[in-house]
Amino acid sequence: MIQKLLTMVFILFATLLNAQNTDEIMAEARLLYNSEKASWNGTDILIEHYPDRMERTGGYFSYTSDEGRHICVFYDKQEEPKIHTSFSFDDSFLAETVKVDTITRVMTSLEKDLYEIRVEAIKLTFSNDPMFKHYEDMNYNYIPLIEGKDKKVYILTGPTQPGVIVFGNDYLITFDKKNKVKKKKSLHNNIIVMDYGNREEKIITGMHSHLKSTGELITVTDVCTLMLYCPYTGWENYYVMSEKYVSIWKCETNELVVMKRKAWDKIMEYQAEKDEDK
Repeated sequence: MIQKLLTMVFILFATLLNAQNTDEIMAEARLLYNSEKASWNGTDILIEHYPDRMERTGGYFSYTSDEGRHICVFYDKQEEPKIHTSFSFDDSFLAETVKVDTITRVMTSLEKDLYEIRVEAIKLTFSNDPMFKHYEDMNYNYIPLIEGKDKKVYILTGPTQPGVIVFGNDYLITFDKKNKVKKKKSLHNNIIVMDYGNREEKIITGMHSHLKSTGELITVTDVCTLMLYCPYTGWENYYVMSEKYVSIWKCETNELVVMKRKAWDKIMEYQAEKDEDK
């Protein structure tokens, strides 16, 4: 019954609430996902097929080209690093579509900027700045983005153990035209760690709540994390609850629907009454 009710809600509210805000969230989250997915796949391929190149690798980053390809590049450890390996993916990220380039080359101007703001972000997070929190069995994932004049690095906290998904402890750093830090912001004030692996009972939904300081809607980093991990969790829907809204993420279709919390509460109240009548 609840699934039928939710389906009705999706139809009624999908085009009515926060259309502009959700479009902006989805557009930015897609950029994050494309970058991080390229980095995931590129790293896997490098480790599996080019292990000898790992020793000469000083780091990596990913970006989307003007042609729409998602490129993961690995650079060496020189003082002025060069790209030694790159992997290019289409939107499917399927292994059979990857293009590999193993010719060492200098960085393009875009790549130099992405490299520099990523390095600056790493330095900042490992300084004595109390904003940035570090946890055992977790690493920071740095995602540099450049859109027009906007330069930024999103930082996600990623688990080192399988079967775990992490929300929160994420940050946004913006940079000026000279690649110097302009602003820094914590996107969530806490961290939520969920174990989705090795369960005897299948879990089809997940949920966390947002305080006012985080915002009323699901965050860009939440959506990116769900796009990356939902295929492995078995979840059908994921919910982010706030005082005024409920953000509903449809895992199978990568769709975001936002409804008012009052409407959600009425549906839950109705469902509770129906359950009592049985």
